[in-house]
Amino acid sequence: MVRWSQLFNADGHDRRHGIQDEFRSLLPTNNRRDRLPKSPIDAKEVTKIALRLKHQIEQVIPCELEEELVAKPHSPILTNAVVETAQQAGGEENRACVVYCLLVVKKWFKSQALVELWDADLHDIRALAAELIAKRIIEAEEDTDYLLEDVMLKRYSILIHGVASTPANAIERAVDLHALTVIGSSGYQKCISYLWRGWLVQDDEDPSRFVGYNGKTNTDYWSHLDPDRMRVPQYQNTVQIAMSVIYLGLYTGAINTVNPSGDIDVVEGLLYIFTLGFVCDEAAKFWKVGSLYVGFWNVFNTTLYSLLATSFVIRMIALSADVGTDKRKLNNELGYNFLAFTAPMFWMRLLLYLDTFRFFGAMLVVLKVMMRESLIFFALLIVVVVGFLQAFIGMDMSDNSLEDTGFVIKAMLNAIMQSPEFEGFEKFAHPFGLILYYIFTFVVMVILLNILIALYNSAYEDITENAIDEYMALFSQKTMQFVRAPDENVFIAPFNLIELFVLILPFEWWLPKARYERLNNIVMGVIYSPLLIITAFLETRSAHKVRFNRRRGEEDDDQVQEWEQVLNECDFEADGWDKKVQATKPNVEFDTTVLEIRGLRQEVGELKALITELRDRGWGSDTLKESKMIEEKTNEKASGSSESAGGDQDASTDADE
Repeated sequence: MVRWSQLFNADGHDRRHGIQDEFRSLLPTNNRRDRLPKSPIDAKEVTKIALRLKHQIEQVIPCELEEELVAKPHSPILTNAVVETAQQAGGEENRACVVYCLLVVKKWFKSQALVELWDADLHDIRALAAELIAKRIIEAEEDTDYLLEDVMLKRYSILIHGVASTPANAIERAVDLHALTVIGSSGYQKCISYLWRGWLVQDDEDPSRFVGYNGKTNTDYWSHLDPDRMRVPQYQNTVQIAMSVIYLGLYTGAINTVNPSGDIDVVEGLLYIFTLGFVCDEAAKFWKVGSLYVGFWNVFNTTLYSLLATSFVIRMIALSADVGTDKRKLNNELGYNFLAFTAPMFWMRLLLYLDTFRFFGAMLVVLKVMMRESLIFFALLIVVVVGFLQAFIGMDMSDNSLEDTGFVIKAMLNAIMQSPEFEGFEKFAHPFGLILYYIFTFVVMVILLNILIALYNSAYEDITENAIDEYMALFSQKTMQFVRAPDENVFIAPFNLIELFVLILPFEWWLPKARYERLNNIVMGVIYSPLLIITAFLETRSAHKVRFNRRRGEEDDDQVQEWEQVLNECDFEADGWDKKVQATKPNVEFDTTVLEIRGLRQEVGELKALITELRDRGWGSDTLKESKMIEEKTNEKASGSSESAGGDQDASTDADE
């Protein structure tokens, strides 16, 4: 079996309106690229398809248009004919890669917008058009198996400098490009749901393909007691949440049971063992993935683990001293202070594993974007602070001595925290020191902090307007992180220590691969047995639901809602209700004015056809003259009758005419 780390990678980054999540591929890079499965379609052919689609979009949108005109549901720009033409870009044989190519085209247009700033809006609209076409193709596909296995999960490559790029599929592309429109499509979310539940798994014989899980309809309980099912993202996430809660409980127990003697008890020992497991997990992923793995939460966790490691080292130094000495007492207190200092980070770390819940997920996206927007504020703040600090130090050195540097730094930090202190500056290089501090306080508290508030407000509005799409993007990214797991055998921290010291070091280097895999399965089965007992029960119950849905001819994940319970007893066509509905429903695809003009056009066409038919029947000039005379006599009689009638009758006659 090919290792997962040989299979998955994706490239491409985009910055859509500055609202981005952490883009990284949890994958090995250059050292294993040559071992990845090749694309089923030649990379040159895929590139040609992408170029055809790029040419089509450039012709469909030749100039800058309003985004609403392109993005609205029944757009006059992205018509059904345009979408059908895009589907034909790969022909009948290669049509499965069209969605992938459209995402590649989106990336090209986004890159072009960064290079050609004068046409950035035009290229952004074209990138949006590519994404919208991809979404409509996904939602129009009726063959679910073909959509999931070929369109969404099959990997393709393009040529870059004459070399085929790393194979990637549409699911990975959309996550890495943060393509919210594609991610929000029904077919994409169905694929993510199947991956999350483990209904789509990697094919053992052809690792470049994803296939349906064979046990999805198997109601045998024991067949689901398989350690390989720990690859399912849903189960991995459950174990991670459980380990995080236990980790937090160990920390709470350790910090609330201080040992004055400096000894390390069982709870604190387990805390440091857990920390070692998490550190090894972060180090292994960084070694396999590289710099792409670095993100906000990685830096956050690294800071937490560093503080815990510092606390552990100081505690070890304290243990090296004799009992009752001042050295042991001081180091012990210092170690506990470091441990207590990490309490807020422990609780904040729990949010990392709760992002699968919609509320926490949306709020985490807001926080990440706000932290990213803060970089602009801190860049400006550093420049301002350095400039003013140099001025204050220069004033302090006017007498060839630095005496008030500490006071100046403290006062500047207080001003940044909106608590300025003006008393000490009355005697500091009077009057220049006080004037300069007033200016610094104004710049920081009035200008820079208001800029930060505006950035936060903009980020919050942008995210909350697309809260559902942002949550689905975050959930999709989390699912793909599990699917792109760099290890074939899933040992979640701190169980990775068992893999490292019990399996890899003593057995992997000499044991045959087949026997080593069997040993891994046995160890995983023992470790995860409590969870496997529960998951086997849940999968057995799910298998019954799948069988029930298939008997009804519905999708595997279909659920019977309240309004569907009596729906099979209703026949709207037989009782005439559907006919009434069809006769009165409005046409929402076109404006009412357009429909009226089209109706008038049709009537004019019918009148023209009638005149042509009369002419073809041989109506000569004499016949036309006779018809004209009859018409004139009719008009005379009508005018005579109108003169003899009253005012109301005149009005009625005019209305009839």
